[in-house]
Amino acid sequence: MDLIKEDSIESQREQTCDLIRETVKDFAAIHIKPNIREWDEAQQFPKTLFHSLGELGLMGMLVPEQYGGTGLGYKEYVTAIIELSKTDPSVGLSMAAHNSLCTNHILMFGNEDQKQTYLPKLASGRNVGAWGLTEPNTGSDAGNMQTVAVRDGGDWIINGSKNFITNGKSGDVAVIITRTGEPGDKHGATAFIIEQGTPGFTSGRKEDKLGMRASETVELIFQDCRVSDSQRLGEVGDGFIQSLKVLDGGRISIAALGVGTALGAYEAALAYSKERKQFGKAICDFQAIAFKLADMYTDVQASTLLTFHAAALKDSGQKVALASSVAKYHSSETAVRVANEAVQIFGGYGFVKDYPAEKFYRDSKLCTIGEGTSEIQKMVISKEILKN
Repeated sequence: MDLIKEDSIESQREQTCDLIRETVKDFAAIHIKPNIREWDEAQQFPKTLFHSLGELGLMGMLVPEQYGGTGLGYKEYVTAIIELSKTDPSVGLSMAAHNSLCTNHILMFGNEDQKQTYLPKLASGRNVGAWGLTEPNTGSDAGNMQTVAVRDGGDWIINGSKNFITNGKSGDVAVIITRTGEPGDKHGATAFIIEQGTPGFTSGRKEDKLGMRASETVELIFQDCRVSDSQRLGEVGDGFIQSLKVLDGGRISIAALGVGTALGAYEAALAYSKERKQFGKAICDFQAIAFKLADMYTDVQASTLLTFHAAALKDSGQKVALASSVAKYHSSETAVRVANEAVQIFGGYGFVKDYPAEKFYRDSKLCTIGEGTSEIQKMVISKEILKN
């Protein structure tokens, strides 16, 4: 009976994923696809779009219903990111950062008052969330961050800056990791929830990026920013450990972003190869192009399976550090390879903005950098497999 029940639950989840896939596809065709080029060229973050995504339930997918979310799992969440990213990876990136990082950090480590205060607004899309760990001089070396929080009675005074922060300017609330101990001490960091408009908290330069241009990437500045101790997430000194756990899930979302980016590039190249005629036949009928498509398809399928495997482990409460890094590493590198081949299949048209290949090419590279570079993923993978 248990096996029958499990099969029934899995069947229901598959049906939910199919519904999410079709819903997001239809939404993207109407609300995202017509605006892709305008948003990209203007580097415009379409904040109202994320309010609409909230109405669809996509801004609180991992949040339990009691806090206003949809209470779904990583399998459904990954499905949504892939489908969004097939159309515009920029939208997939901002949606993932909101869900996996800011919202999920509060869900995982916030107290009940913090959850009741922030999660309903984040899950509904009324608020957009940001998450700040990276600094100008400490990217992968987060243990030596320079943003410092000093206790002052019942408050904390924060000084420093963060950079490359997704949703940093338009976000309504941010989770910020600060140093409260000695540099390099894994128990020397503490996380805080900071609302937009808090005195001493401002956004700085908006980066002019190669790709993912509709996803906002901003510097955050803290100058004698005073926050109440009630805004602290978890215990003092647990911020770095919390961040590693948050990033385990975050890497699954970036793996999904890579899959969606690669899938979008592959599908565009496949369709073009059937339409483009040379020497009296479609270019897909030439072995050189057909073999490229075969390699692209194989890479996308492998990345998809790795990503959903990591999602399944996360949903079942198992350790995901290895699986999430493997999925993130493989899918991000796949996105770059597949997007590169898509440009090649499009030929000269792959180099112009009237066709989708060049944008997938530009967007794909971020997948190998954000939430841990490919080199960091290989460090995590090698460390995990050499433990025993």
